[in-house]
Amino acid sequence: MLLAAIILLPSVGALALLAIPGENKEMIRRATLAVSLVVFLLSIGLITGFDGKSSAWQFELNEPWISHPQINFHIGIDGISLWLMLLTTFLVPICLLASWHSIHEHVKAFFLLFLVLETGMLGVFASLDLFLFYVFWEVGLVPMYLLIGVWGHGRRVYAAVKFFLFTMAGSVLMLVAIVWLYQNGGTFDLPVLIRMAQAKTLDMGPGKESLLFLAFFIAFAIKVPLWPLHTWLPDAHVEAPTAGSVILAGVMLKMGTYGLVRFCLPLFPGAAAQHSGWIVALALIGIVYGSLVSLVQTNMKKLVAYSSVAHLGFVVLGIFSFNQIALDGAVYQMLNHGISTGALFLLVGMLYERRHTLMIADYGGVATPMPVLSSFFLFITLSSIGLPLLNGFVGEFLILLGVGQTSVTSAAIAATGVILSAAYLLWLYQRVFLQEVVHEENRHLQDLSMREKFVLWPLAVMALVMGVASPWFMRPMEPSTERVMREAGSAVQRVQNRAVPVNAATNNTATNRAATVRERFLPGQYRSLTVAARPGQSR
Repeated sequence: MLLAAIILLPSVGALALLAIPGENKEMIRRATLAVSLVVFLLSIGLITGFDGKSSAWQFELNEPWISHPQINFHIGIDGISLWLMLLTTFLVPICLLASWHSIHEHVKAFFLLFLVLETGMLGVFASLDLFLFYVFWEVGLVPMYLLIGVWGHGRRVYAAVKFFLFTMAGSVLMLVAIVWLYQNGGTFDLPVLIRMAQAKTLDMGPGKESLLFLAFFIAFAIKVPLWPLHTWLPDAHVEAPTAGSVILAGVMLKMGTYGLVRFCLPLFPGAAAQHSGWIVALALIGIVYGSLVSLVQTNMKKLVAYSSVAHLGFVVLGIFSFNQIALDGAVYQMLNHGISTGALFLLVGMLYERRHTLMIADYGGVATPMPVLSSFFLFITLSSIGLPLLNGFVGEFLILLGVGQTSVTSAAIAATGVILSAAYLLWLYQRVFLQEVVHEENRHLQDLSMREKFVLWPLAVMALVMGVASPWFMRPMEPSTERVMREAGSAVQRVQNRAVPVNAATNNTATNRAATVRERFLPGQYRSLTVAARPGQSR
């Protein structure tokens, strides 16, 4: 019941807001924030009651909902969805607090929609019934469409419609695949369908499996977004209000990568392996393309938006490498991206509220009047580019390490994204904060208020904690990623067979070294961030 309460409480709070007069904006803000904080505190109970050594579904609830067709309110979490639930409940109060003084029109509708959106996102990460998953998936679509279209900036209607059409097109394909699975499996229950897929009792030949896989994959790839399906993202981010950009980058994009792990790999392992080659290629293109395009952006929000294309390309690369280390890193990078990129959008939004421009050329020398904001911006920038001891390093390192065991070439190409991310983010920081003041308005900007500091401190602390205490987060995650790898066993074997080593002795040495790193790095086995040195080298 705890999990159901966490999912449904935001919508109950949204209904309660209807009783508050629209003119009483302060009460609306406080009531919404109170509801979101209660949901966050309840979600902490998921950590305390979670068995980190088990890969089984936990906090499971399975109640009949609709009899014909048989649809159950079946929810539950594992080590993967646990942290995505916590990420959602953690970011929503921060977004609401960040919107305290920036939303002036239709305040009641804005905060009500945010609570409905929270229910949709939480439901996606907890649903174990395919129809229920689809309902929650669509519940999150409408509020974000309205948040962009009503409270966004100049071209907000265009951006909102583009976001809606792209996402809806993918959703229709996924719905067709869900209906086919029900007709052939006789159930919407995800664990049952996965067992049937593993036992090969579903009527899926190679052709059908590929079509079903692609239907799910396209829906999730649009949400990620994976190149070349990314074109809606920069427009949505630029025109969205700050809170909309934060929750879109921090949580909603993870719905796509989560779907790849939860559905595409275990339900269609053969098709996943068959198509993994070109999917990895698209991920690599996204990493390099997103990074290069970020380098030439003149708009701060567009720069951060294209950086998401690159960072989430790393996640897709890790998922479809079919390597345990890379998959662990991919799941961890989902959380890292939510913290770091969410914080970057908050910082850009705070600059926008003072100067009412997103153009990089309109800034310069901001560090002098705003030393606190510039310090936060530098810290979050370093976390986003993967500085050791900060959160971004852990995920990217594990992904590159795992991918390197499958394809050194892919790992080398992906590594260029790390270098380029340092280039475009540090160059952004230099132009905005350190260059000579050209515009006199920049000399008199007000530094962060106490409310804004309160918004940013939790994100900065999490960036540090996730960098130095990664085993604490990964310990409950690893049994679930191992289960996903077992469920995708045929795909793993096929990809491993595809990666033929040039020299068996060299391959054994590389494997042993990677095993040593794995034993030192992940929870239970990994005890430090120190990579095992080669014989004769110091660590």
